[in-house]
Amino acid sequence: MALKAAPRGQVPPFIVMDVMRAAAEAEARGHDIMHMEVGQPATPAPSGVIAAAKAALDADRIGYSLAFGEPALQARLARHYADWYGVAVDPGRIAVTTGSSSAFTLGFLAAFEAGDRVALAAPGYPAYRNILSALGVQVVSVPVGPDTNYQPTPAVLDRVAGSLDGLIVASPSNPTGTMIHKAAFADLMAYARDRGLRVVSDEIYHGITYEERAETALAFDDQTMVINSFSKYFSMTGWRLGWMVVPEDLMRSVECLAQNFFISAPTLSQLAAIAAFDCQDELNANVARYAANRALLLDGLPRIGFDRLSHADGAFYIYADVSALTNDSPAFCRRMLDEARVAATPGIDFDPDRGNRFLRFSFARSTEDMAEALRRLGAWLG
Repeated sequence: MALKAAPRGQVPPFIVMDVMRAAAEAEARGHDIMHMEVGQPATPAPSGVIAAAKAALDADRIGYSLAFGEPALQARLARHYADWYGVAVDPGRIAVTTGSSSAFTLGFLAAFEAGDRVALAAPGYPAYRNILSALGVQVVSVPVGPDTNYQPTPAVLDRVAGSLDGLIVASPSNPTGTMIHKAAFADLMAYARDRGLRVVSDEIYHGITYEERAETALAFDDQTMVINSFSKYFSMTGWRLGWMVVPEDLMRSVECLAQNFFISAPTLSQLAAIAAFDCQDELNANVARYAANRALLLDGLPRIGFDRLSHADGAFYIYADVSALTNDSPAFCRRMLDEARVAATPGIDFDPDRGNRFLRFSFARSTEDMAEALRRLGAWLG
């Protein structure tokens, strides 16, 4: 008799990880690949973080932390909200997590029941959709485009059939890099509050912006669930450390779920991360490099045929409409990798319905790599 597999595990893949594997296989065969597929900074963690980790290894036993994290890190994160946004956050509401990925799992489990309807923009980060689906939550995809800067608005949400229980927002967003600007954010949060929608705000790319600072949803509603990470601005992807600001009514639920699912976030990473906030010069130098890469691509991509691009207010992504070149973005990206030796992610990862004519370029690596990628793509499209 065949053994049964639970249907909840039958979610779509996170396609960027498949592209990463294909690029790694090409490199193993001796090919030089320009990586524009993954949102991973090319720089290591700040030097102060590395020094703090070494000191912790010498001085600390590196045992379990509390389920919500090391109190010193919670306090430093609360100070971060005061310094950056002028927002007061109780340190006890900050849950330190094993990357933002576990924060999404904990947050979605605590906030939504199976059968609830949660809206999210398409294109959007695929893990939102796939985690919610695995939990039995109904994903309500909200198509957005250049007319709303690829962000949801009250008018767009009004076109959704049926009632909603939640809304996920991301500013800056993945894959488009677009932002919800202050007045629009206030309107959107008021709309959600009036309708009783639980808002989850993904603020993972805060700190990486080019024309204005990103707003935290907490400035508009203190009981929003906010999720962030040390991976992007702080350049600490492999340290697997994130955090969430938990609404008061969900604190015990999130704590019990964290205890049972993850016990605690990595203690060494927590002890080291406290130093990250004192490394502004290094971190701002990284953002300056992203800004140079962005400028290079926004100028160079249209010259070689990619002329319909998201504005990329922040993060390190450009979302490109390639419908003039292909109606099959996965095949197009495979050819790009095989023939031009440039890896990018097909849009179907972010928008299953329309992503066949889009792809995402990441510009998180060196400016020299971005220039070489442009050269290769120009020669390939010829």
